[in-house]
Amino acid sequence: MSSSKELTVVHLMRHGEVHNPDGILYGRLPGYHLSELGRQMADRVAEHLSARDVTYVVASPLERAQETATPIAKAHGLDLASDARLIEAGNFFQGKTFGVGDGALRKPGNWPHLVNPFKPSWGEPYVDQVVRMKSALDAARDQARGHEAVLVSHQLPIWIVRSYVERRRLWHDPRKRQCTLASLTTFTYEGDRIVSVGYSEPAIDLVPAHLRAGAKPVKGKDKAFGA
Repeated sequence: MSSSKELTVVHLMRHGEVHNPDGILYGRLPGYHLSELGRQMADRVAEHLSARDVTYVVASPLERAQETATPIAKAHGLDLASDARLIEAGNFFQGKTFGVGDGALRKPGNWPHLVNPFKPSWGEPYVDQVVRMKSALDAARDQARGHEAVLVSHQLPIWIVRSYVERRRLWHDPRKRQCTLASLTTFTYEGDRIVSVGYSEPAIDLVPAHLRAGAKPVKGKDKAFGA
């Protein structure tokens, strides 16, 4: 049994920029890879974490997450693991362009999928995302006890599990997610309990302004929790 004072750090990283010239909501579709800029972002974060005590690296099975995690694993001489619990959220509009003027929103047949933003009605329930993501976080904690782990996932699942841990409501304004490309949302465990959540953006200078999160960018922000 581990000591209650043992600290384990789990970094939950969003993948880098994806090559998507047609502006498709790619969701869980295969075949979407990092752009050249996205690869630079992945290399930047790998460099940022190179001196950290990382002993476990795992990613969503989607190509963009695997490609983001690869340089991090290589920098630490580790094999890259895959965990389906880290996959992108399911979404009815996957494969479509999403907009009012020329996208899926102009078709009345799609409107019933927008009636309940609290669940949400257009995709995988927020509660289901919390269950799988928290399970993946705890599994990584167990793999890296007393050290650090890096998990590469996707914006919405990362934001939802962070909101749960920080005791916020799960439904939200997507424009205000604090989870920009290649960012790190960092969970510190004392024993089995999360005691703080931090957020940093090691590659923020590479992120085009129009792709940055709506929330004000911060570096090194940390929120601690009481008993």
